[in-house]
Amino acid sequence: MDEILEKLKELNIDYELIEHKPVYNMEEMDALGPDYFKGASICKNLFLRDAKGKRHFLVTMKEEKQANLADIAKASFSTKLSFASPERLQKYLNLQPGAVTPLAIVYDKEKAVEVILDKDLLKEEKIGVHPGVNTATVILSPSDLEKYIKENGNKLKLI
Repeated sequence: MDEILEKLKELNIDYELIEHKPVYNMEEMDALGPDYFKGASICKNLFLRDAKGKRHFLVTMKEEKQANLADIAKASFSTKLSFASPERLQKYLNLQPGAVTPLAIVYDKEKAVEVILDKDLLKEEKIGVHPGVNTATVILSPSDLEKYIKENGNKLKLI
């Protein structure tokens, strides 16, 4: 988490860190209550791989949306997508399941992970993502998240 927060500061990104009990899925996030995150749209994050395990994708989308892996594969010119293993998540993003976040690309020194953002997130005033642990949420603007990804050098696609 420290490296992620340092990167946010280095890029002069304004954010708020909200600590909470460990959460492992969106239902547990929702149970914290609608006011807990001060009106920010909490994001759902998926770590995916292509059929051969050559390409990896981190998908960040609005919580209420359903992820259609076939549509995501088509939009990213990929073969069939599936969820990546916890070992791949650790290898590429230094994360444990339940803490997936686009902010973890700071650990992706090879820039191997392609980031896909839901275009509808850009319409939100503030969004919330984990800072690499599932015991806190970072609230920031979607444009600042986009800046963070671009500054890190990973491929970014809006769908």
